[in-house]
Amino acid sequence: MTEYQVLVADSAAKEYRTLPVKVKTRVEAAVDGLMADPRPRGVKKLAGHQRMYRIRVGYYRVVYEIDDQQRLVRVTRIRHRRDVYR
Repeated sequence: MTEYQVLVADSAAKEYRTLPVKVKTRVEAAVDGLMADPRPRGVKKLAGHQRMYRIRVGYYRVVYEIDDQQRLVRVTRIRHRRDVYR
């Protein structure tokens, strides 16, 4: 099985830089895991969106879009759970 390419949007990269160090490590591991399996255990599809998903990383959420034809995962948001869906 071929791996997916993971792209991080500029806005998500900016959000990542503001995270606490411990959270950064966990988020980085979760995002790296999306290369091998873009739909890991516990993933949720976002209602109202055709290709948007989210994974939990503690109190934070990583929201991303999957393009199976191009084998691409695009991370769009990395935020605390109280802010991510606003």
